[in-house]
Amino acid sequence: MSKMITYEAAARLDWPGAVEALRFGHTLPRAQVGDMFLGPAQATLLSRGAYIEGLGYGVKSFTVCDGNPAQGLPTVQGAMLVFRPHTGELSAIIESRLVTEFKTAADSVLGAKLLARPDSKRLLIIGGGTVARSLIAAYAALFPRLAEIAIWTRRPEQAKALAAGPAPDGVTLHAAPDLERAVAHADIITSATMAREPILHGAWVRPGTHVDLIGAYKADMREGDDTLMSRARLFVDSRETTLGHIGELMIPIAAGVITPDAVQGDLYDLVGGAPGRQSAEEITLFKNGGGAHLDLMMARYIVSRAG
Repeated sequence: MSKMITYEAAARLDWPGAVEALRFGHTLPRAQVGDMFLGPAQATLLSRGAYIEGLGYGVKSFTVCDGNPAQGLPTVQGAMLVFRPHTGELSAIIESRLVTEFKTAADSVLGAKLLARPDSKRLLIIGGGTVARSLIAAYAALFPRLAEIAIWTRRPEQAKALAAGPAPDGVTLHAAPDLERAVAHADIITSATMAREPILHGAWVRPGTHVDLIGAYKADMREGDDTLMSRARLFVDSRETTLGHIGELMIPIAAGVITPDAVQGDLYDLVGGAPGRQSAEEITLFKNGGGAHLDLMMARYIVSRAG
């Protein structure tokens, strides 16, 4: 009989466990993935499926309805179906918000653990939404030397509200009034915005910084400018879900700023031992593009902890 797992199960999860679930998942054979999109642009059904040998099958189906907030409803609603590897039995139905929240932040932090300087002390978060809240906790849990987290948003009151919330132990949390100065001060920069034009300029980024880009998920969206993309050593979570799909890479490739070969590797490569950061002065950049295989890895972790 399948389990029904709601968002309340978040209390049984932790960030080191979530990051380890993704790391372990990338030691398994490469996933088969497939996406389906149905409906109009303002009310779309997305279904993302994956098969991983040893983990089984997973499908996350969710609707994105732009008009819902005006009716007091969430924009995104859905569920993740998890099937056992050998028998195909439905083992769990998980509220999609739970899977997405832990998967998104853990994906970025795994990339940072593989690419950022381990002595990193200052984190800048660009954006103030739900993902930003997860990033505060996730980065603090996996980077024990982290001492300062700055938050910058287009609307200063949003950053101030987030900075006024509870801070992780040993970490100072504050709103950054000036983005350029905050970028120049950071050891790690993570950006989770809805920007369609670049807001993060490569000229601002100092040597040795690790940059984690989450927000741009469509072909016409990007957060980093051409200078950043050409200065940094580039990595992605999955070649299959980023190259040819996301504007962060598609736009500078189409303009001839970089080539597809500029992407040095993905999480399968890095977890498998491929070289990441080459020096303490190098700028590394990780594009978090997501994917159904990551949802499945995280869903299996959630099932294991949900009891």
